[in-house]
Formats: sequence, structure tokens, C-alpha cells
Amino acid sequence: MNFFTLLTALIDGLLIGVVYGIAAMGLNLIWGVMRVINLAHGALIAMGMFTVYLLYSNFGLNPYLALLLAAVLGLLMGMLIYFVAIKRVQNAPYLSTLLATFAVNMILIGLGTAAFTTTPRDSGFSIGSLSLGPITLQGTRLVAAFVTLAVTGTLYFFLYRTIPGKHIRAVSNNRAAAELMGIPSVRVMALSFGIGAMLAAIAGALIATFFSFTVLSGDVYQQKSFIIGVLGGLGNPLGALLGGLILGVLEGLLPLAMPNTWVPVIEFGLFIFILLVKPSGLLGGKK
Repeated sequence: MNFFTLLTALIDGLLIGVVYGIAAMGLNLIWGVMRVINLAHGALIAMGMFTVYLLYSNFGLNPYLALLLAAVLGLLMGMLIYFVAIKRVQNAPYLSTLLATFAVNMILIGLGTAAFTTTPRDSGFSIGSLSLGPITLQGTRLVAAFVTLAVTGTLYFFLYRTIPGKHIRAVSNNRAAAELMGIPSVRVMALSFGIGAMLAAIAGALIATFFSFTVLSGDVYQQKSFIIGVLGGLGNPLGALLGGLILGVLEGLLPLAMPNTWVPVIEFGLFIFILLVKPSGLLGGKK
């Protein structure tokens, strides 16, 4: 293993890590605003994957244009899930919302399996690669990282520079006080859940441009999202981006020193370590 191999793995890990970060960002946003753990997150990621795959393979639509449709579908699906499965049990004990989102997850996976089976799919999309001397980087991963950073910047602008975004932060900080100020908390939480689902769908759409996947693949990325959320700080969107970068670097570098089968062991070991040492995450769980 030489220096350039190490550097290529590091950069590749960072590029993938930012995409992991946006997946975890959706999970974190929902928790930060509503204190709901969304176990349907993986199914929404898979939905984004199949949206891009079907539009590209059947209609020839560029995956990055299909991503926009996946984002809209994720937003609408998230709001629907909130009103159908979350709203009535939101004030019940955490287990109620946990079971509600788990039920939604099983329904979506069941419908997806019936429609597409569990056969692996590959979009076959490529935009070439970028060579910088001995370092070669896949174009799809570079574009995915750029799109992720653009979405992160847009989300930050939305939350801190728009009225709906300020409403979301107000409800997150103190729902009762926000309602006293005339903020419609139910609509705000529906929008928050929709945005979280939209981020999951965008992440899935981007992942589909460079990894193969099945209907069940979303569960893997949901697990990564939980690790990232705990690592960066639950409820902190920027913490999710930091956690994603750390996890991506680990996945880029660890296979150079050990078999791939050890990578999830190390990741979940880190998950437990952070829970024991700093449960609030590296950024302290700040909003």
C-alpha cells in the first residue's frame, strides 16, 4: 500500500461520507423537531433508489433530473406518513411512534418486494472519472458530493433565513411556546417529517448512481444513519454531516488494512463507544 492508494481511499471515503451525511441529516431533523425515531427511513432511502433507477432505465431520464422527482416524492410521502401514522400517536410514549414507523417500514418493504422482488439492481449510469495524476475518482461520486453540499447549504438557508424554517426551529425548541405565538405546529411537524423523508430519498437517489441495490438495501443505510446520528449528535443536522464524513473515511481506509467483513464490526463498536463516552455526540446534540 503506497501513499497514493491511501490518498485515493481517503478522498473516496470523504465523497461517499457526505452522501451518508445527508441520509442521516433527515433522520436527525425528524428527531430534533419531533423526538420521533423514524424506522421507515431505510424504506424511504430505497424509494429514492428505485425512483432514479426506474426513470433512468425505462424512460432514459438523467438520474440527476430524476433526483428532483425523487425529492418531491419523498417530501409528499413523508407528509403522508406523518398524517396517517405519526400524528395520532405523537404524544404517546416513544414506543408508539417507534412501532408506527416500523409498521410503515414493513408495509413499504412488502410493497416493494412484491413489485420488484429482492433482485439486485444497478442503474449502469456513468459520467466517467477524473484523474489527478495517479489518483482516479469516479465522476458520479464527485457529483453526488457536490449535490449533497448544495442540498446542505439550501437546508441551512431554509432553516435560518425563511419563515417556515424559523417556525421549524421554534417548534423544535419549544412546541408549546411556538403554539402560543400562533405557529401551526401540526403543519410545521408534517413539513419537518416531509423534509426528513425528502433528504432520505435524495440520499438513496445519489447512492443508486454508484452502488447496486435491492429493495432491502435501505436498511443498511438506515443503520449507518443511526451510527452517524449518534456520532455527530442526534438532532444536529451539521453533526450528521460530520458523522457521515467520519464513517465514510473509515469505510474508505479500513478495507486497506482488514477484510470488508470487519468494517461493520468497527462501525458498531464506534457506535457503542460514543454512547458510553459522549452520548450527546461530538457536537453535543446542539440544534
